Amino acid sequence: MTRSQQAGDVPRRVPLSHRRALVARYTRLRPVEGVPGVRLHLADDAGPIWRATEAALGVSSAPIPFWAFAWAGGLAIACFLQEHPDEVSAKQVVDIATGSGLCAIVAMRSGAAKATGIDVDPYAEVAVALNARANGVRVGFVGRDVLDEDPPEADVLLAGDTWYDGQLAERVLAWLRRAAANGTRVLVGDPGRRYLPADDLVPLAEYDVHTTTQLEDRAVLCGRVFTLTPGRGSNADEPH
Repeated sequence: MTRSQQAGDVPRRVPLSHRRALVARYTRLRPVEGVPGVRLHLADDAGPIWRATEAALGVSSAPIPFWAFAWAGGLAIACFLQEHPDEVSAKQVVDIATGSGLCAIVAMRSGAAKATGIDVDPYAEVAVALNARANGVRVGFVGRDVLDEDPPEADVLLAGDTWYDGQLAERVLAWLRRAAANGTRVLVGDPGRRYLPADDLVPLAEYDVHTTTQLEDRAVLCGRVFTLTPGRGSNADEPH
């Protein structure tokens, strides 16, 4: 549930077949610019698909359909993994806030032993399944909020575009710190959103990525990839 939903405005459970039908109606399979060989089911226009998910869920303030677009941070991680497949080759990979599943899919195409996407949006489950099938890979899915749980046992944890909301950023950062302290390689992708932590991240690479002006103010953004290492950000309890 989003913070803007009113008391009693609880999303209804939508059958899987209905979710599949909505994704099929409002998206089309197309190549992802800048990520060779990868195709995703993406929306042309945010408005219709947003309204359709609100109607289906029976709420007046459904979350942005993140799963229907390729976002700058995820695109940067995808580019990085294609350039550095050794980061995930033969490894167990988890993609938090997976959305369309782009990062998990590229991880699998880069040789990962297993990739699992995590997202609270029920439509992301459908999007990830369709997109994984379109790219000839298998991606697992966890459809709940895991940020109050222990991070999963994984070799690599991917986190793209999770720094747009202050409360979410605080929870994600704490969770990623715990994962890094456990020895997990943490890769973060973001174009420099407001709540990206200033002190915790070590820059690895940057890419000019093509996004959509439906949700961004520019068609091309600089997406950056970072790693989070244990011991950094000791005075960075609050995202900046």
